[in-house]
Amino acid sequence: MKLNEILQTKLQIFTGDLFGGINSAIITLPQALAFGVATGFGAGAGIWGAVILCFAAGMLGPKIPLISGTTGPVAIVIASMMMSLNNDLRAASTILLMAAIIQMFASMTNLPSMVKYVPYPVISGFMNGVGIIIIILQINPLLGHASMPSTISTVMSLAENITSFSHDALFIGIVSLAVVFLMPKTLNKYIPSQIIALIFCTWLSVKMGLNLDRISEVSVAFPHLITPDFDIHNLIKYIPYALTIAVVFSAESMLTGLVSDSLTKTRHSPKRLLASQGIGNALCALTCSLGGSAATMRSVAALNAGATTKMCAVINPLLLIILLFKFSDFVAQIPLAVLAAILIKIGYDIIDVKLLKVLKYAPKDDLYVLFTVFLLTVFYNLIFAVGAGITLAALLYAKRVADKAELIDKPVYDTEIMEMEKALEHDYHHRIRVVHISGQFFFGSATQLISKFEEMLGTEYLILNYESDDLLDISAIFALEDIIFRLQSQEVKIVLVIKNENVLKQLKDHCIISQIGEKQVFYTELMAIDFAKQQIKSDV
Repeated sequence: MKLNEILQTKLQIFTGDLFGGINSAIITLPQALAFGVATGFGAGAGIWGAVILCFAAGMLGPKIPLISGTTGPVAIVIASMMMSLNNDLRAASTILLMAAIIQMFASMTNLPSMVKYVPYPVISGFMNGVGIIIIILQINPLLGHASMPSTISTVMSLAENITSFSHDALFIGIVSLAVVFLMPKTLNKYIPSQIIALIFCTWLSVKMGLNLDRISEVSVAFPHLITPDFDIHNLIKYIPYALTIAVVFSAESMLTGLVSDSLTKTRHSPKRLLASQGIGNALCALTCSLGGSAATMRSVAALNAGATTKMCAVINPLLLIILLFKFSDFVAQIPLAVLAAILIKIGYDIIDVKLLKVLKYAPKDDLYVLFTVFLLTVFYNLIFAVGAGITLAALLYAKRVADKAELIDKPVYDTEIMEMEKALEHDYHHRIRVVHISGQFFFGSATQLISKFEEMLGTEYLILNYESDDLLDISAIFALEDIIFRLQSQEVKIVLVIKNENVLKQLKDHCIISQIGEKQVFYTELMAIDFAKQQIKSDV
């Protein structure tokens, strides 16, 4: 009985992985073909890249089902690179190999775990920008013209290209768009609309004898090894490209891993994921195939079909190889306008519709970040956009934290001090003050607080109470030095209250304590107040 249960469980797992592999392969096929053509690598390189990367990353990666291959953001970056290299495949493969090596080195560090700290507006702005780029770049192929290298050149050419469009290309493109966008969701669960558009519209175009640009040739032979360009001058020139692609490869994979974790209620190793992706991309580069990353849409499709193990990442490429060898003649007949329509649907699916629905309720800071990343992604550079977005988000966060930091002025009143202050009221005001630094004291809040200490001039003993356990950054330390110097120059004596040993050690290391005097540093506020009162008594 137990043996039967074990066999039944294993059969159930295998069946889920089988359907997951089949379902994801059906989605992968049109996308791999479209991205292969769009990047300039060719349709065959797109398919073989999906096969090699999915198999290698699946076998070597974490246990969760992950389907890998070229994705929208990856395709946009590689297409831009190919345009800059004048479609030099050897140079492009060298850059992809360098990017893969960077991935493998990054997997040995703590960088993979840092992707979870990227703010959501940055991710959303980036994904929305990528979606719009894909849509804009496919307008010309949809009209029967050659694709342009950038969104700006595409927009600039629209006026001329619209007046000279191909009726056949536009017709089959509109039919394809109708299929991918209007197909009922219930049917789309079982047969993806993209594969239906690919098959039906290709058959229709051949049947009607339409005059269209087609894929024409797909290599079914196993990819051959290519010798990378190891010229030192070229390698140095390729570094910016490699870094850019490595970042996109890695970020896409990490985000897909997070999505898979949330769906499977498991936790994978980010380092292992990144290392396996790097090895897979290195194999793609050495065979002049199109590299990529873990693909969210395909991985989710596999999971929804019942996949539970990495076996689905083996079934997926095996099925792709069968389809490639069996239907290569049909693939050669696929119109570029059909691929353009499929890519437009992919671009639309990438757009973060969920955020757009609640845009009017979003905080202003989030909107600043989102639109900055979006505009820079569409009209300038993807990686610069992400870097600028993260920087802007960090600065806005720093401002919010700094705005919460404040000085709370608490005059000390007890019988003895009040009597002294009454007697010396015409000469002194608030001879003892206690100032609490509320909130985090760091580079953002330090600058604001310096100006507020000017109001303390005239005080004899200023008790500065830092209540937080957070260490000070270098800007805050310099600001504190400046505050102490200014007040001491006005003959204001500083008494420091520090409750955290690590903060105290930090201030000692930076000679702040020696600047104040160790006798004037206390653990509690009451001790500091007693000290100040004793000093005033002795002064009198």
